[in-house]
Amino acid sequence: MKDPNDDFEHGTPLLFGRVLDGRGGGRPITWEEAQDWSPQDPAEVLWLHLDRTRPGMQLWLEEKLSLPEPTAELLTGDQNRPRAFREGDTLVATLRGINFNPGAEPEDMISMQLWSDGQRLITLRRHPLQTPREVLAAIDHGQGPPDAGATITLLAELLITRMSQSIIDMNYVLDELEAQDPDQHAERMLHRISTIRRNCLALKRHMAPQHEALEQISRDAPMWFEGHDRREIAESIARLRRYLDDIDISKESAVVLQDELRARSLASSEHATYMLTIVAGIFLPLSFLTGLLGINVGGMPGMNDPDAFWTVAAICALLFVALIVVFRRLRWL
Repeated sequence: MKDPNDDFEHGTPLLFGRVLDGRGGGRPITWEEAQDWSPQDPAEVLWLHLDRTRPGMQLWLEEKLSLPEPTAELLTGDQNRPRAFREGDTLVATLRGINFNPGAEPEDMISMQLWSDGQRLITLRRHPLQTPREVLAAIDHGQGPPDAGATITLLAELLITRMSQSIIDMNYVLDELEAQDPDQHAERMLHRISTIRRNCLALKRHMAPQHEALEQISRDAPMWFEGHDRREIAESIARLRRYLDDIDISKESAVVLQDELRARSLASSEHATYMLTIVAGIFLPLSFLTGLLGINVGGMPGMNDPDAFWTVAAICALLFVALIVVFRRLRWL
């Protein structure tokens, strides 16, 4: 899937590049310029956002950034479980965000790998991800993060914020379902509730490791990751923890609503079976009586009596009333 905003420079893996000026702004940089970039000012930071599926990406990371082969393989591979670790004076992390691309489901997640030594920040992705574009727009308006630590913090914050929208949407759907009449929409409601439960499980499966990854960044980031960046990451961790609690609440609400619908459906089915049993119990003696009188053998009483039919009908009516009275006294009706 190609992002319409992507602009690969003559087949290079560069999606966009900026040199942060340390004041919230930045200037564009091409792929060729980035190969031999060095800061002209101590506050400058190089940020390259790359497509990790481009050929030779791992080799470039190993040669230009002097990364160990396992680290370069992690940054370009498909093992995208959220994690973070410190490697000398660099930070390596994999974070995940909601896939808002057309046709994607809320539980679909997109991974973004990142590497930074404080003066260079490399982010990599396979599928289009909107969060880096939001940070890029802020930089181009002169209101972006001033350094690598702040950029990483903002990326993590925006990824978490986008997750919250999916949780809000699920809670809104649950509120709608609770207001609907289960007798008219039971099957459709059960299908939507099952979808919500699957979404909750998927989000929890991906967000819980992300919580651990952010805690690792906050606890073990290099010295260039400043104190205010750690505080911002701590705020993101607290927000993510609240979202995890919200997911648990949404999942429990879906379970309760699903159990209620199934209980109502089971009760309705049992009631219908019970009523059929009662009807069968009432008409079984009548069927036996009429069947007995309908056998075609000699000696049947009333065969030549013109009033015999009405006598049998009266007996059946009395038997019907007697059965109703007996069933009511037994509290079967």
